[in-house]
Amino acid sequence: MVNFALLSVFVPTFFFVSITPGMCMTLAMTLGITIGVKRTLWMMWGEMLGVALVALLAVLGVAAVLLAYPQLFTAFKWGGGAYLFYIGVQMWRSRGSMAIPETAAEVRSTSRGQLFVQGFVTAVANPKGWAFHIALLPPFIDQSLPLSPQLAFLLTIIVLLELICMLAYASGGKALRYFLAQASNVRVMNRIAGSLMVGVGAWLAFL
Repeated sequence: MVNFALLSVFVPTFFFVSITPGMCMTLAMTLGITIGVKRTLWMMWGEMLGVALVALLAVLGVAAVLLAYPQLFTAFKWGGGAYLFYIGVQMWRSRGSMAIPETAAEVRSTSRGQLFVQGFVTAVANPKGWAFHIALLPPFIDQSLPLSPQLAFLLTIIVLLELICMLAYASGGKALRYFLAQASNVRVMNRIAGSLMVGVGAWLAFL
């Protein structure tokens, strides 16, 4: 069972956390621009798995231990940030598999696995995500009720909210893509997306 009085506060709280611009939402918008909403879903599945893992560990207390040893994050953050930065530079130069092709004959080769891992790494390596879940999620757990059903229910809501927000951002990116495409300015499109990706990579590394 779930405490529905707490739930009435939980949903708007976590929706606000999810919809606030951040690394994952910026990534969703960037990929919406470059590869479209449908293919961006593969990144979203990875991101949602990462968010669910972070939330689960927050409730179980493991996250508190990890945050006490920030060096555990350092290599992961810098590695993930460097990867996203590299992709962003490639996109800015209209190169790489994630850049929008300048001719219809060009074929994107970005694999579903690459997109999935990209989303997962971005979610798990985000210290702010850990901090938010450690601070916000445990108070919504009713200690008088069984943990597993509550946790499963709350994680489902968190993941659904993340999906809704990422779809909104990715769709915005798709709209921007079509707007720029009408102006026949693919290079500008790639540079906007590449700049956003570089920003996400730097944000991840230096956060």
